[in-house]
Amino acid sequence: MRTVLMVAEKPSLAQSIAKILSRGNMSSRKGLNGACSVHEYTGSFTGQSAHFKMTSVCGHVMTLDFIGKYNSWDKVDPAELFSKAPTEKKEANPKLTMVKFLQVEARGCDCIVLWLDCDKEGENICFEVLDAVLPVMNKPRGTERTIYRAKFSSITDTDICNAMNHLGEPNRNEALSVDARQELDLRIGCAFTRFQTKYFQGKYGNLDSSLISFGPCQTPTLGFCVERHDKIQSFKPETYWVLQAKVHPEKESSLTLDWDRVRVFDREVAQMFLNITKMAKEAKVESVSKKEKVKQRPLALNTVEMLRVASAALGMGPQHAMQIAERLYTQGYISYPRTETTHYPENFDLKGCLRQQANNPYWAETVKALLSEGINRPRKGHDAGDHPPITPMRAATEAELGGDGWRLYEYITRHFIATVSADCKYLQTTIAFSIGPERFTCVGKVVTSPGFTEIMPWHSIPLEESLPHCEKGDLFPVGEIKLLEKQTSPPDYLTEAELITLMEKHGIGTDASIPVHINNICQRNYVTVESGRRLKPTNLGIVLVHGYYKIDAELVLPTIRSAVEKQLNLIALGKANYHQVLEHTLDIFKRKFHYFVDSIAGMDELMEVSFSPLAATGKPLSRCGKCHRFMKYIQAKPSRLHCSHCDDTYSLPQNGTIKLYKELRCPLDDFELVLWSSGSRGKSYPLCPYCYNHPPFRDMKKGMGCNECTHPTCQHSLSMLGIGQCVECENGVLVLDSTSGPKWKMACNKCNVVVHFFENAHKVRVSPETCDLCEAALVDVDFNKAKSPLPGDETQHSGCVFCDPVFQDLVELKHAAMRHPMHRGGQGKRQGRGRGKGRRPGGRLNPKKPKDKMAALAAYFV
Repeated sequence: MRTVLMVAEKPSLAQSIAKILSRGNMSSRKGLNGACSVHEYTGSFTGQSAHFKMTSVCGHVMTLDFIGKYNSWDKVDPAELFSKAPTEKKEANPKLTMVKFLQVEARGCDCIVLWLDCDKEGENICFEVLDAVLPVMNKPRGTERTIYRAKFSSITDTDICNAMNHLGEPNRNEALSVDARQELDLRIGCAFTRFQTKYFQGKYGNLDSSLISFGPCQTPTLGFCVERHDKIQSFKPETYWVLQAKVHPEKESSLTLDWDRVRVFDREVAQMFLNITKMAKEAKVESVSKKEKVKQRPLALNTVEMLRVASAALGMGPQHAMQIAERLYTQGYISYPRTETTHYPENFDLKGCLRQQANNPYWAETVKALLSEGINRPRKGHDAGDHPPITPMRAATEAELGGDGWRLYEYITRHFIATVSADCKYLQTTIAFSIGPERFTCVGKVVTSPGFTEIMPWHSIPLEESLPHCEKGDLFPVGEIKLLEKQTSPPDYLTEAELITLMEKHGIGTDASIPVHINNICQRNYVTVESGRRLKPTNLGIVLVHGYYKIDAELVLPTIRSAVEKQLNLIALGKANYHQVLEHTLDIFKRKFHYFVDSIAGMDELMEVSFSPLAATGKPLSRCGKCHRFMKYIQAKPSRLHCSHCDDTYSLPQNGTIKLYKELRCPLDDFELVLWSSGSRGKSYPLCPYCYNHPPFRDMKKGMGCNECTHPTCQHSLSMLGIGQCVECENGVLVLDSTSGPKWKMACNKCNVVVHFFENAHKVRVSPETCDLCEAALVDVDFNKAKSPLPGDETQHSGCVFCDPVFQDLVELKHAAMRHPMHRGGQGKRQGRGRGKGRRPGGRLNPKKPKDKMAALAAYFV
């Protein structure tokens, strides 16, 4: 019996596909990485009995990065990143150990079926999976085929079974086009970003951005927003005049007419027209025309249109909308949400999809009427050759999907029903009047057949005042003629929907990456999202774009990126050479980078107008160890200390508060210590600004505080305040927070574990003695006499936090409340509770795992 390994893109997809193919007769187990499950069943494959193992990855298995020293901003000239810096594929998420997991499951398998998403990224992941599993799979016999690719667009029984019966091969050209995009974005983006960030953060203190990034797609996206901002700023309103006339077809009714000249910009000319028309007492009907018009039903839904509507009508950001659409897809409610196609294939089961919606109370009547009367063939749209349009694949209720999930599903469903509904038809009546020599018009619309607007009422023809029955030559009395003074108004800031349209039109990004680029310019503080989801550029965003225009407009205009996208598409089609496209594009941007570096003064002149020099920013905080003058604390992201006398800048831990630490100095360099804190519910630790940036010992890395310093005698170091190995993570040590009294606590110096203990104690000190059972450092505690938990009148006790029965009820484990998930210590909760063995710096032992104590120790911290 052959063993077939099948791999999907997400765990939920793997479960759904396995359930369909096995008809529910499968067994499931967790994989070794804990994130992916393996579903096993027996069946038939290529006419032979087979044992199937269905599992998944979690998106990309590998990611592209520079090797070794080229990841250091300080050691490498950014210009080297264009060609000299070697790259390598690394595991995208090392904690998942995805490569090892895939190899364990692939060992002994004869064939592999790839169920990755059917787009270019999916093809790329196919080859990442193959690179991992082929070395351990059974070798093929002769010319036996072992690699298969499943093509599907929805998680339905029909589509999945059809994909299994028509297996193809993965497309290497499409995978190469993704490799090319990854390498271009990495090299170009990192080179410009590193140079810009170091140059401007070294000069200006109130630049509120941790990263001044550049992206070949991101920057043109920002350019569209700033271009609209510039139009608003340069707009000069003009006054114009409009002639408005009212006639009375009947005594009780009036009709407002529109002037055929629309408007004039000269007051005297407008007054002349007013005087002429005022002389006439009657309006004469010059013509009456009636015309049946059609408002066409929408084209089938693709990704870009879905994102536009989600932003403009549903108030969802593009990235949020895409995440919801992907969830709906993996749960089987809609078809694949990444598609450029707006045309259904001839064999698409439209009636089958429509029948699924026949019992939903919101549109059941419309659906049943369509099924009984016959559906209309959808309009012929654009066939991009990728996936069918986005379509509801099974019925759902608001209770099932909830909130935003239901709102997006409801729109997709209504849109689909509208595509197979009739067009909206209405009768438009136009009456032309003359008042003296001037011509006026009145238009009225009456719906004759609502068609698709019944299911999409927001597209319905607005109700207008009914027009009187009249014929050519009829006369109506003129009620009022007046001159209205108005002003031209500036355009508004770009909405996300308008920006998506511009990006699609100019070929910036793909249907999958457009939401990412828009999200990036928001996250990087280049634009803010205002009411109506309008994108207003910040000072930083404006200055950057104006600087690019000043130095090299092609860095921000969409033309060059659009040309690159076309080349990448040619790689995907097998019409362009991967290496030639890569080399040619990098050569262009390398020249542009050198010119940008040489001309940076042009952008700097613009920065000077908007931002303050580093030396003039911030407030005095702690003394420099070199010149003993006060350094200034700059709060704007990234927060840092700057000594204007030495012209040195020292980075600090982010997303917390910084204050002076008792005016104490580091014994190594004489810098005054500062205290970082993530808040009263979080963790805090002192640090030396110089040691934090220039590690003093070999076993220390840049960015370590005193709670990780291995100085043997400093009273603030890990050696003096460390108590025992963390109860949750493998490498962390629980360190006494000597500033936390009277609510004393110790915190892990690696993860976000915080242990509260000995509340209201006068003093808590770490003893040089160690516990006989677990070898953690003992602590000496002086309790408040009035609140001492000790028996009798005792106020002092020395013992082990982990093992001493007196301390059992005085210890409580919590997880620090981090202000931001990117905090370097915030690794989230872990499942493991073991402490492991090993010596802690300074000579003391970390707590061991005595077998008879494990249950009791775990109970302490539950």
